[in-house]
Amino acid sequence: MRYVIAFFFPWLSLILQGKLLSGIICLILQITLIGWIPAFIWAATSLNRMYADRRNRAVIRAMRRA
Repeated sequence: MRYVIAFFFPWLSLILQGKLLSGIICLILQITLIGWIPAFIWAATSLNRMYADRRNRAVIRAMRRA
């Protein structure tokens, strides 16, 4: 679902991740039609990073328990 939001509203995707300043900059970038594609790529890579960080934290917690 977050990837759909990132596709149509890249700025909203960044704001929902807690990156307010990045979301505002992305909104300004998205206003131009040419800037919409880089805005989407930025939001998608940011989502990938967020999910990777979550996985890494889960692995670290599991390793500390063992």
